Amino acid sequence: MTDLTLTQAQAIATTSLAVARERGFKPMAAVVLDARGALKAALAEDGCPIVRWQVAFGKANVCVRFGAGGRRIEALAKERPHFLAGLESVIGPFGAVPVPGGVLIRDASGALLGACGMSGDTSDNDEAALVAAIETAGLVADCG
Repeated sequence: MTDLTLTQAQAIATTSLAVARERGFKPMAAVVLDARGALKAALAEDGCPIVRWQVAFGKANVCVRFGAGGRRIEALAKERPHFLAGLESVIGPFGAVPVPGGVLIRDASGALLGACGMSGDTSDNDEAALVAAIETAGLVADCG
């Protein structure tokens, strides 16, 4: 398996915030985890409410631990309401936020490298900034 490098993780976090600024989004927080779920990079913009990095972490965390993008996890949670409760109980204290804005990071062959989460604007905008950043890094975004 290819590992997500610190340089790649930092580039995704930095670029996602730059995209958010270019598009006029609200102040954002971005978190990048590797395939093990370990924290690789985290950034929060000035003016970003403190809880946003925790929401971003929860979005990335549930994606990498379940192996699906935020859109897929959101759909499962809507189809099967107790699915989310069960998922949260096994994921533990680091949280699960099952909405868009959690994106898996894959290499060109489809191997899982990690996941990222972003929070601060709408879930669609959070996701769009991450997808742009992942693609700029030469990787593949998997939203679910």
